[in-house]
Amino acid sequence: GRLEAVTQQMGYHPQYLESFLKTQHYLLHMDGPLPFDCRHYIAIMAAARHQCRYLVNLHVLQFLRAGGDPQWLRGLDFIPPKLRNLNEINKILAHRPWLITKDHIEKLLKISEWSWSLAELVHAVVLLAHCHALTSFVFGCGCEQDEGPGGWGSLKPLSPGNQCFCEATAANSCSQELLRINRKRSLDSCMELDSLRERMQRIHVETESREETRLLQQEREEGEGQGAEVGVQDGSSSEHRSDPSAGLSPLADTDGEVTGATNLACYMQDPDFGYQDFARRDEDQTQVFRVQDYSWEDHGFSLVNRLYSDIGHLLDEKFRMVDGLQSSAMAKRQGCEPSVFKRGIWNYIHCMFGIRYDDYDYAEVNQLLERMLKVYIKTVTCYPEKTNLEMFDRFWKQFKHSEKVHVNLLILEARMQAELLYALQAITQYMI
Repeated sequence: GRLEAVTQQMGYHPQYLESFLKTQHYLLHMDGPLPFDCRHYIAIMAAARHQCRYLVNLHVLQFLRAGGDPQWLRGLDFIPPKLRNLNEINKILAHRPWLITKDHIEKLLKISEWSWSLAELVHAVVLLAHCHALTSFVFGCGCEQDEGPGGWGSLKPLSPGNQCFCEATAANSCSQELLRINRKRSLDSCMELDSLRERMQRIHVETESREETRLLQQEREEGEGQGAEVGVQDGSSSEHRSDPSAGLSPLADTDGEVTGATNLACYMQDPDFGYQDFARRDEDQTQVFRVQDYSWEDHGFSLVNRLYSDIGHLLDEKFRMVDGLQSSAMAKRQGCEPSVFKRGIWNYIHCMFGIRYDDYDYAEVNQLLERMLKVYIKTVTCYPEKTNLEMFDRFWKQFKHSEKVHVNLLILEARMQAELLYALQAITQYMI
């Protein structure tokens, strides 16, 4: 599976890149509770919540290479009920993770023949959080816009050719054993290119008339008037829905030939459900999540590692790796210590999801983070699909590109940990 644009961006921080790719490889390609095709379909569902064509296209191809049923690519109505039942938790985790409760967990674990096991659910939850957070990075660094010659995130590749996402780390001390396993998995799971073309063409033919109908309907809606540009506080994403091509995403094979199209809307229900500011006004109904009561280090790590062997260690290494990245230049410009600056960004992101640290003075956030940086962080974290070139250029004009990538890595990991904390706490409450 190719992640050239992502690996090019993360390549500014090679130690983190290696840790990220080890985790992604384990989630998608190593032994685990979920079948390989289901893993990629769950990734498709997660990426579609933020209209991330880059990741949806990647996982559509990997889904087919893993032997997935092409009919599933017609949308949620064509997948097994067990997988479709994951839609609600996907929606909540992507936009308002504080709403998840043990009732959501119980519903998935106790639906007669369509029930999930605890191990399967933990695997699915980690995949969802991983892909939601990765969409923030993809949009935040311009990878989504990077597919054409004018992409604003374009960089020179780390290594020549069309490397797979694991091979891209060869120059960054990725273990040869990991590369060997990845290549073997690729050989075992990839189908012949002609067969892949044929399957994608069949999907394209089946959906062609449906796409035409949808586009005509979209044009009629646009004719009735396009709404004003969406502000940062608005959780909807009408500016993307007003684009007639937003639902279409060409899938190109290795020769560059377009073989099919993917309608992102078919992979989600309730598309208007989006982020809303964590409710400060009704604290009685929406309780603040206090890290002192449930933390990754003391609770989440052990639970996830027990139900999905070794993933806890990989996630923990990734969280520690991003925390250890050098940021002295960024901090110096802000007139503070690196650890203080990074903690300000991390805690600001968690604060947007209702997660609070009792030992932190939140007045520091306003002192450390200038307004444009806060707008950028909030957009990339909460509704990444609204990120644009102007926003990327305006935040910290004087800073190096690698420093902007560093901020996006902090957003990725802080967001992922926030989703995991809420999901794992709900699972813990269900278990006790």
